[in-house]
Formats: sequence, structure tokens, C-alpha cells
Amino acid sequence: MTTYSTNLQPARTDLPGTTTTAQRQSRTWTLAGIGAGIAGLGTVVTSGMVNAVYDPDLAGDSPAIAEKLADQTGPMFAFHTFTAVGAVLMILFAAGLFRRLRARSAADSTVPLVAFAGLLGTAVVSILGSGLDTEFIMGFVSDQEIDPSNAVMFNHWIGTIPWLWTLAGLSGLAVFAAGRAGGVPRWIGIVGLVLGGLTLLLGVSPLQYMAGMTGPLWLLVTAAGFCLGDRAHRS
Repeated sequence: MTTYSTNLQPARTDLPGTTTTAQRQSRTWTLAGIGAGIAGLGTVVTSGMVNAVYDPDLAGDSPAIAEKLADQTGPMFAFHTFTAVGAVLMILFAAGLFRRLRARSAADSTVPLVAFAGLLGTAVVSILGSGLDTEFIMGFVSDQEIDPSNAVMFNHWIGTIPWLWTLAGLSGLAVFAAGRAGGVPRWIGIVGLVLGGLTLLLGVSPLQYMAGMTGPLWLLVTAAGFCLGDRAHRS
């Protein structure tokens, strides 16, 4: 019996209707990561500006803390925007990172999934960190009666929860593992080890809120690295 192969091999690939196996990879996901990193830094800065509960002159005085918080709604609005937008962009970057790592990893490697899960978890924490904003910001703006003790709790909430970038550190170590296997540029892997490892270490220690300072920096540098320094893979 005679068999025939129907594998099409076009003589030219620059004409309409022809395709190539290797297609240029989009950088949109890396731009989302850069935006998420910048937004993460914005979250840290604006969260720190809502600081009534940390004023030593108001220690233990809940009504005075609530009164000062009512004058800090501007930073609260900025905090909410940075945090919510950053979380959305982070998931877009996580999806792109998963695809990028999977393209250069062994079929049974768990590295891409770990990298994706770490960023997804961080995005969820960020959304939860901004979850009380509407309840209190609108209350302050409209001069509603707010229990001072609840206002104190709200200030503690936005001053801590959005800083928990612990799981992003796990993503950084996953990128480092991919770098050791030759799946990403070596220097991006080293950034994952240094900043990602430090983020994870801080996150699991009693200094956990410090992870909110190193995590966004790792994300920003890593996303910029994939955007500007990953030409070999994109081509």
C-alpha cells in the first residue's frame, strides 16, 4: 500500500495566507507586569500616607485617630486605585509568565504553575487588602457616623494586608529555578533568587510586612527584563 504525506511546505512565507511555526511573541503581558510593579510601589507609598493610627501623639485615642483619618481620604482613594488596578495587571502578567516559562520548561515541570500561583495569590491578597475601602472612605466623605474603634481597625488593615507580597517571592524563586534550567535569561533568574528569595524570607518571618517593599520591586525588574531583554525567545 502506498501512503502519502500532506505536510505543507510553502516555498515562501512572506505572502498572504502563509504561516510560520515560529511566531513573534507579544510583549503585552510584560507591560502588564511593569504596570503591576509600579502600582505595587504606589500601594506601599499611599498606604503609608494613611497613618493616623501610627501617630504616637494619638496613641490609644480612637476618636482622635478617626478624626485624622477623615482628613486622609485623598491617599485612601489613591491607595484603592493602585491596589485594585495592580491586582488586575498582576494576573495578566502571571498568565503571560506561565506561558513563557512553560514554553522553555520540561513537560512535567511544576515551575510555571508555581510562578503563576504565587502571583495569583498575591493579587487575591491585594484585592482583600482593599476590600474595606468603600465602606470607610465613603463614610468619611459623607460624614457618616463611624465607630472610632472600627476606624482604627481599618487603618491597621490597609497598613498591613496589602503589604503581604509573600507569595510573589515564591514566584521569584520559580523564575530562578527556570533560569538554572536555561529557560530564562540568567540575570532574570538571579533577580528572582535575590529579590524573590528575600521577599519570601521576609514574608514568613515576623517582619512579614517588609515583603511589600521587595515584592513589587522584584515584579517591576522582572517584567522589565522580559520586556526588554528576552529577544531570543520572542524571535
